[in-house]
Amino acid sequence: MRTSRISGFYNLPMDERLKIVKEFASLTDEEVEVLRDGKLPREVADHMIENVIGLYSLPFAIATNFLINGKDYLIPMVIEEPSVVAAASNAAKMARDSGGFEAEATDSIMISQIQVVKVPDLEEAIRRIMAEKDKLIAAANEMDPLLTRLGGGARDLEVRVVGTEAGPMLIVHLLVDTLDAMGANTVNTMAEGLAPTIERLTGGKVYLRIISNLADRRLARAKAKFSKAAIGGEEVVEGIMWAYRFAK
Repeated sequence: MRTSRISGFYNLPMDERLKIVKEFASLTDEEVEVLRDGKLPREVADHMIENVIGLYSLPFAIATNFLINGKDYLIPMVIEEPSVVAAASNAAKMARDSGGFEAEATDSIMISQIQVVKVPDLEEAIRRIMAEKDKLIAAANEMDPLLTRLGGGARDLEVRVVGTEAGPMLIVHLLVDTLDAMGANTVNTMAEGLAPTIERLTGGKVYLRIISNLADRRLARAKAKFSKAAIGGEEVVEGIMWAYRFAK
């Protein structure tokens, strides 16, 4: 009987895993070869994640016509959906006639969250954490010296209290400039490393030590002007404004 519960799948060689999947999904030989093919070496893929059976490729395209902050760019896009690259290029062409895009970005600040529960004295815990703020930031930066040398690293530390039906909890936010990286590994490592010290300072119990999905300290903004005639006239403009009001 066909089942997805395959004992020992993790330990099988990649070809054996692929054979099992071929039989499970009734894949053709051609479909199997598609899974095998790819620029990433299969040996590398097999060590990146678990249960690897093959590789998956996407087209690599270039969107043209982009003028951003007065400088020309070709924009790389890896995507499977047709017309998206063409639409982006066309929009950039229309914006170009009015000076192109103006873009800006904040620093790449990500939030490392440390959740502390069962804190006996919240006010005292906050006082003690803030008194050790500089030391905590320095300790966090020691966990990723390369990021610090490149100009990033922990920048600030905040504390807030969150009320719950089980009682209040203390949330420590370590604000980390991750530069060009998404930063999850670095931010999580810092949270893990600071957790014992936070427990000692607060007298509470740390559970979550993880990056926040709220990236409101890491923002990028772009704007452009489009002529009414270029986008289709008054009726199209009116439709866009109604869509804007709905989104707002």
